[in-house]
Amino acid sequence: MHMTLNKLFSICEWIMKLAYVNLLWLLFTVAGLVVFGFMPATVSLFTIVRKWQMKETDVPLWNTFLSTYKREFIKSNLLGFMLNIWTGIILLDWHFVKGLEGSIQMVFFVPLLIISVLYFCTLMHIFPLYVHYDLGVTEYIKNSCLLGILKLHMSLILTASAGSIIILFLYSPAFIPFFSAVSVSWILMFGGMYNFKRIEERDIHRKPEPI
Repeated sequence: MHMTLNKLFSICEWIMKLAYVNLLWLLFTVAGLVVFGFMPATVSLFTIVRKWQMKETDVPLWNTFLSTYKREFIKSNLLGFMLNIWTGIILLDWHFVKGLEGSIQMVFFVPLLIISVLYFCTLMHIFPLYVHYDLGVTEYIKNSCLLGILKLHMSLILTASAGSIIILFLYSPAFIPFFSAVSVSWILMFGGMYNFKRIEERDIHRKPEPI
């Protein structure tokens, strides 16, 4: 009975933590007028989720979120600006290709489809990579894209999983303010940590033994 109550308490505590962090994400996104708040708020969210997945369960949520938000505000928004440019180019290109006809449309359709797939693969890995490694802004995009290609099967799994979660919340909008962003971030961070661990293990095995 005592163990059951402890487990129930632990589950309730985690539900509260998840909801609280998701509400912080919403609050800080709005505080940055959405345009400037989304990227640093999302980086802060992934930072906390990463710590949780690394067994740092007692991380101070408010202080960690706020300090990360302030520290990463400019850098993360610069990354967001570059991603928005990429998004705009892809959308304009799709609009252009849509207006073409016949074989010429297919000539442009195939490479644009490939670029779009690379874009979504990049999005699946950009935030886990951002909070796990200290790199330059362009390096995050380059390495996320490369990781998405090398781990294409994981990119597809993450895309399908995140997409399923989003669709689920669209059918249950009451849960969106409490669990939407944190659920997606947990899935993407889990996939990211899995990839990072595999890559780091491979690099260790490749290192030459000291003479």
